[in-house]
Parts: sequence; structure tokens; C-alpha cells
Amino acid sequence: MAPFTRVLGSSGIETSALGMGCWAIGGPWSFNGAPAGWSAVDDAESLRALDRAFDLGVTFFDTAANYGAGHSERLLGQAFRRRRDAVVIATKFGYAVDEVGGSVVSYDDDENHGDVASRLRKDLQASLQRLETDHVDVYQLHVGGLAIERALEARDVLEELVAEGLIRTYGWSTDRADAVRAFSTQPGCGVLQQGLSVLDEADPELLEICDELDLASINRGPLGMGLLTGKFSPTSTFAADDQRHVASWHPGFHDGKPTTEWLAKLEAIRETLTTEGRTLSQGALAWIWARSERTVPIPGFKTVAQVEENCGALAAGPLTQEQMSEIDRILDR
Repeated sequence: MAPFTRVLGSSGIETSALGMGCWAIGGPWSFNGAPAGWSAVDDAESLRALDRAFDLGVTFFDTAANYGAGHSERLLGQAFRRRRDAVVIATKFGYAVDEVGGSVVSYDDDENHGDVASRLRKDLQASLQRLETDHVDVYQLHVGGLAIERALEARDVLEELVAEGLIRTYGWSTDRADAVRAFSTQPGCGVLQQGLSVLDEADPELLEICDELDLASINRGPLGMGLLTGKFSPTSTFAADDQRHVASWHPGFHDGKPTTEWLAKLEAIRETLTTEGRTLSQGALAWIWARSERTVPIPGFKTVAQVEENCGALAAGPLTQEQMSEIDRILDR
């Protein structure tokens, strides 16, 4: 079992302190016409990786209807249908998914990204079918920019779904503090999903809100889409169907390549992150655990080897406060 665990806020759901992010194993797909996957995948290897993560103590697996246009959910269903009660499955909703065409598009009813609430129950039923389960543990609104008014309409439905036992808790995947404050006030809400890494601290108010409202912080991008592994250089390139080829929204990428700024910062803190025999990846995860006891990082993976390296971070646990202060000093923050 994992050396330490987390509780998902007011829901009381206990999970491993490390989760697995299942975006990459979805394979190639498109979002509003643009590449949104992580290039080719080997489903057999993905299933072996999921099994290995479970064997190493991981019980939290985060996916979305979007990932692979439903393919990631289907893999999770296949992996855990015979041990469903032993894992916590989180998925997301809010977009129109075409499994056959491998595409996902925004609901386009209006300027606020569409009436997600009216489609929510249908979206959940589709995810339940793909996941081969009768309930979702953590159901998350995936439209980060949704108007708050629209999100509150969806929240009313989510509260009903909790009461009906179809979901155990819910949250919003967004980095907007005002949106989280408005959305996360009902008893069924137990989580927030936010971007967070040692080089991308995001809005510190989000973790403060988690403390105030008793939410767990699920952390996407804990390894900077792979940059914090130390495996890339300024000349590294990615396949045309790899999300990092077009991820100009991420501060660590520009024109399909890693930025020299992020790589230099990573090199500056390498020694501190790799204390006690950690790899860079393990140090980056340890920083997140030290940032708050509410955090559950969800690094992505495509291979058994990547899972094993990430799970190795559990043995050493969080960085010390002295190490955290040293990183802040080096990065002048």
C-alpha cells in the first residue's frame, strides 16, 4: 500500500496521495478541430501500466470523457471492472464526444460555452457505460471557462446525482478563484482540480479556498507536461498529434518546443529536488505534497516505466520546509 493517503475534502473519500492522470493513454483525438492527444499509444502497455500503478498502491485514477474521445474511460473500465470498489475513479464532463470520429467539440448553444446542465445526465450515463460501473466517485466539470451562472445550474444537477448515489462527490476543473468560491459551497462538492507544479504555482488563493471550504486539490500538470522530468532540451520537438506540439497556452512551451526559461529554472533547482535519491520527477511530486496536505498530483503516463518512477516518489514523501524555502530562494519568489 501507499505510505500515505489523502482525504478528498468533505466527501471523506480516502485515496492514495498520488493519482494517475489518464489523458495521455487516450491516444490521438481532436478538440474543436485541433490535436488534443499525446500521439500514438499501446493499449496493452496502458493496461499493464494501470495494473502496475494499482500494485504499487495507487488508488486514484483521473480521466475525462474527452480523453481519446472516450477511449481513456474504456481502458479504465477494462482495467478495474473486477476490482471496482478498490479504486477511486474521477472523470469529467461538459463537451460533446464523438467516439467513432475521435473528436470532441464544445457545446455551442450560446456565448457561455453552452447549456452543460441540460446534457449532464446524458453525459454521465455515457461515462458510466464506458467505465463499466454504476457510479463515478469524483465527477468534475471540465469547462474551465464556463460562465458561473451556467456552472451553478450544473451544480444543482450534481447535487441531485450525489443524493441518487450516481456520483459520490464533484468539483470543477478550473483555475478561476472567483468561480471556485461561487461553485464549491454545497455539501456534495469535495474537490477542486487545478494546474500546479513547482515551476507553475498558479493562483495561491486556490489552495486557500481548499482550506476554507474543505476541498481536496487535484493537481493536473504536476510534471509540466513532461518538462519536469529533465528529459527534454531547447531543441526537443513533438509529433504533430502530440498536445505539446500546439500547447502554446502552457508557459513551458513555445512554438512546439520547451522554453529555455523553464529549462533553466529546472536546472537551478535540480539539486534540491533530487535530494534523498529522488529523480527530478519524484522531486517535483514531493514539492506538491509539501505545498499542501490537501494536494493529490496526477502525473500522466504511457508506460509501465513512467508509472514506476512516479510511484517511487511515495517512498520519500514530501520535501521538507527547508527544501521548499531553498527552492523559493533560488527562484526568487
